[in-house]
Amino acid sequence: MSPVNERRIANFRANRRAVWSLRIFAVLFVLTLCAEMIANDKPIVLVLDGKLYVPMLITYPETDFGGELPSEADYLDPYVAELIEPGWALWPPIRFSHDTIDWDIELPLPHPPDDEHILGTDAYGSDVLAKLIYGFRLSVLFGLSLTIMASAIGVTVGALQGYFGGITDLVGQRMVEIWTGLPLLFVLIILNSIVEPTFFWMLATLTLFSWMALTGVVRAEFLRARNFEFVRAARAMGVGNLTIMRRHVLPNAMTAALTYTPFLLNSSIATLTALDFLNLGLPLDYPSLGRLLTQAKANIDAPWLGLSVFTTLALMLTLLIFVGEGVRDAFDPRRVVGSERSA
Repeated sequence: MSPVNERRIANFRANRRAVWSLRIFAVLFVLTLCAEMIANDKPIVLVLDGKLYVPMLITYPETDFGGELPSEADYLDPYVAELIEPGWALWPPIRFSHDTIDWDIELPLPHPPDDEHILGTDAYGSDVLAKLIYGFRLSVLFGLSLTIMASAIGVTVGALQGYFGGITDLVGQRMVEIWTGLPLLFVLIILNSIVEPTFFWMLATLTLFSWMALTGVVRAEFLRARNFEFVRAARAMGVGNLTIMRRHVLPNAMTAALTYTPFLLNSSIATLTALDFLNLGLPLDYPSLGRLLTQAKANIDAPWLGLSVFTTLALMLTLLIFVGEGVRDAFDPRRVVGSERSA
């Protein structure tokens, strides 16, 4: 590892707030990746009559357990529960998925927190904690995917503009300005009226309007570095433009771009939540934190809804902000290791 990277890592580790934020966020994200093993309406493993079943991964009809219906078994149904009672089952800690409706819960809905639903239920009788677990995972995965795709496009466009300059830079800047001026909300309304939104459709649409965030930073770095002596020497030796951009200029530009990445991830999650809140985002069957906010707004007499989703979003975005500040300080060449420690 180069001395420069060692200094950056040391600077990041010196920021205790950023380090602990990264650890907490990583633990929460890893736990939500195993959401099906934490909150699910199906057993993880089931042993009946000496036969092993894995309902969490494989769909079994009710007839496999001695029932009458050829459709998928409802393991929360008292009839199915009686069929599998002679066997042994390993259940998740929360016996509800994000879309499981508790038909046995007392009305009215939303139901306040109790022993079975720690954070209560929403207006449809679904467990709020299960929705938060699945919604956290969906938001982070969507944000990471959007950040990676938008960064790839933004870095590429900015690199081409900054390195070649001239007419390429002029035309590119005008196109970026025009594209930035397009109203995202109106475009989404039009597209949603034509095509039913899905996860990948929303990802592709938002990528088209998010890649400009890094273009200006990368363009400025390439404009500054393209006339450096080592770049001129490489060009004089006959090295191709793409090779020079990738090996000599891009590493310098990525230093500035990487400092914006955590904040871009934060913005991506907030954008998805806002669009879901306005019913312009993902379909209804997705575990969306934004749609849970909509329910909280419509049921102000159920404070557990608003408090739960607000705490989840605030914790998630705050941790990402602290990590982003740590990355920004780590890449600051003026900062000395340990010169300024965050509490």
